Amino acid sequence: MIYSKKAEKISASLTLAITAKAKKMKAEGIDVIGFGAGEPDFDTPCNIQDAAIEAIKSGKTRYTAASGIAELKEAIIKKLQEDNKLNYKPSQIIISTGAKQCLANAFQAILNPGDEVIIASPYWVSYPELVQLADGVPVFVETKEENEFKYDLNELKSTISEKTKAILINSPNNPTGTVYNEEELRAIAEIAKEHDLVIISDEIYEKLLYGEVEHTSIASLSEDAYNRTIVINGMSKSYAMTGWRIGYAAANEEITKLMSNIQSHTTSNPNSIAQYASVEALEGSQDEIKAMIKEFKNRRDFMVDKINTIEYLSCVKPKGAFYVMINISKLLGKELKGEKISGSLDLSRILLEEEKVAVIPGIAFGVDEFIRLSYATSMENIKNGLDRIESFVKKLS
Repeated sequence: MIYSKKAEKISASLTLAITAKAKKMKAEGIDVIGFGAGEPDFDTPCNIQDAAIEAIKSGKTRYTAASGIAELKEAIIKKLQEDNKLNYKPSQIIISTGAKQCLANAFQAILNPGDEVIIASPYWVSYPELVQLADGVPVFVETKEENEFKYDLNELKSTISEKTKAILINSPNNPTGTVYNEEELRAIAEIAKEHDLVIISDEIYEKLLYGEVEHTSIASLSEDAYNRTIVINGMSKSYAMTGWRIGYAAANEEITKLMSNIQSHTTSNPNSIAQYASVEALEGSQDEIKAMIKEFKNRRDFMVDKINTIEYLSCVKPKGAFYVMINISKLLGKELKGEKISGSLDLSRILLEEEKVAVIPGIAFGVDEFIRLSYATSMENIKNGLDRIESFVKKLS
């Protein structure tokens, strides 16, 4: 039996695999501290929970329009106007089962076989796989830590070929916490205009900023950028709603129609109850979200300060999201109990076995000299986990 060759090329998620292993160890009674979480450790705010319960009780449990309910589209339009200075019509909005489905729909809508999508490395693990599933080709631009992991414009330009269809931006970024400022985004928008490229702007971590820079949506910078950009966002990270699976996209009507047609034949509408809860999330009190962001900032500051006191380790302070990329290059070649650390996979495995600390190897994001830690866990876990990492480093020879 011969199965899909395209499907066989898709890699399993290393982040999910390591998180699953850490959870299994915990279930066995082992004291594991996990830094792999890609979701807030806070509960969904009570007003959002109540809205979901009310939706169930009032019978809002049936199919909706494939691209989402009108009430949520209107709430998203209002949010985009107020937060991002963007004006859209309902026909330009699609609501999907998470921002990941929005991305999948977008790639399928714009790519033909062999079309290239430029992606900054380090990158979120699913970007290249989603591009390949849509018969596209991911092309990576390596970024540098000293440049806060941002596109170098000259390297970006040199990567563009006659097959390039799109540039992907993720700001705030997973895994680096990088946030692009307005000037940088204007330069990228000009490059996209010059080469007639689609811009895919993943803004799912938009609200998770800590005071050093404001979020700017590249689509807001000019009429041209507006017309060529697909804005991707959702409820999961900002509202602690990862399991509710609601994402949304905004684009020109032609692209949104293609995305909606694709969705109508794959999953159809996203969860009706979660859609009504999302209306409350966008229109209701934001107090719990502000408190969550304040706590994330405290954790980030502590984590960054502590990491930079540990010999052989270093990191830059991320300006958004809830991740820190630790530079482990000075540990490569060192050994513990006869085992040599040749890369981030070795380090992650040995660290989990020796100190019961789960981190994500940088190779999952295209960089092998880093590991990613999430501070979407309690301050107690952060302190204990970093102490264990420090103890681990001291044991190396």
